[in-house]
Amino acid sequence: MMVEKHTIIITVTNSPGVLARISGLLFQRGYNIESAIGAPTEDPDIYKVILVVQESDEHIEQIVKQLNKLIGTIRVVDISHKDNYIVREYIILKLEVQQKNRTDLLELARHFNAHAIDIETDHIIMELSGNPRKIDRFIELVRPFGIKEYVRSGEFAMSEYQKSKKGEKNGD
Repeated sequence: MMVEKHTIIITVTNSPGVLARISGLLFQRGYNIESAIGAPTEDPDIYKVILVVQESDEHIEQIVKQLNKLIGTIRVVDISHKDNYIVREYIILKLEVQQKNRTDLLELARHFNAHAIDIETDHIIMELSGNPRKIDRFIELVRPFGIKEYVRSGEFAMSEYQKSKKGEKNGD
């Protein structure tokens, strides 16, 4: 069994304990959640939870089936092998900086479309959003400057707009 990263979008009713039930289900079965994001949607009664889990296809199939059985679950989609989804992450980093390398750091940030949100004499706080590989590359390239700390959001995703066939709902 080959273990790979899977991104699962769970659409649920917005009710107390929904995230606890989802994480509890995975915990009880010994699965580790790499990241989890839960947030309301354009409909205040609907909540989206996006999980990233490292597992085999067989285990993911079981996870999807079990998640579909949870109270309040509307829809579960494993988007890992689909190309009609946009996946993004967000990161805030605090980087060490000296006068001699400040220009190099800002040039690198400009190349990645990162933004300085706080600048002090000894550090810069930057923000960046993009696909997870872009975030990984940025971290790798700024590491030599000195990373004091960072926080990553984890992955979130949305289906691309596609013309719906008659009677079908667009998106997830």
